Amino acid sequence: MGRQTMAVNKCIKYLLFVFNLLFWMSGCIILGVSIYLKVNPVLGGLLPGLNLLIAVGTIITVLGFLGCFGAVRESRVMLMLFFVGLLLIFILLMIVGILGAVGVKKIEEWLTEKLLPLSNQSSLFQTFMQKVEEQAKCCGLIHGPSDWGSTVPVSCDCRDTSQECKLADGRLMAKGTFITLGIAFGIAGLMIFGMAFAMTLFCQIGETYTTLT
Repeated sequence: MGRQTMAVNKCIKYLLFVFNLLFWMSGCIILGVSIYLKVNPVLGGLLPGLNLLIAVGTIITVLGFLGCFGAVRESRVMLMLFFVGLLLIFILLMIVGILGAVGVKKIEEWLTEKLLPLSNQSSLFQTFMQKVEEQAKCCGLIHGPSDWGSTVPVSCDCRDTSQECKLADGRLMAKGTFITLGIAFGIAGLMIFGMAFAMTLFCQIGETYTTLT
């Protein structure tokens, strides 16, 4: 009797490579978009969590490379690092998704604390807000004209200046929040397949079987 090394399933190997290639590309996209938003003069100071997104994009890019390298070279070390990293990101995504779903109602509190009074914001943001008011026929963000402080802009000279813009903005932010949560849970679902492929390939590499001679 002798022992021989079992061949690795090529289908799983190439599926894992394609998965990690797409994973790496998504990491690059997240990293690029996050950096763009970070340096944007209007959105950079208003969107929370951009530094976290930059970190996540960097980690996903590195993990995608490890997964591709581990699949092509059939490296057990790289595959295990990829699996552990993917598992940690999966757990973080689930935590962030759950917290995000629970914390949707706190958006208005954050807007009040971060943006009011509107007259203290940058000129670019004030111009953006005035365009929203002109198009939506509303004034202010949360409480109406008082959101502007002592200086109420011309864009509030509409039929009903007491109608705040939070309904239009709130629907937009809520829609964006739910889309983000959907993407997060979708990525988490794909990660399950990635972890399954990685562990299957990890177990096959170096596996031996007994032959009768």
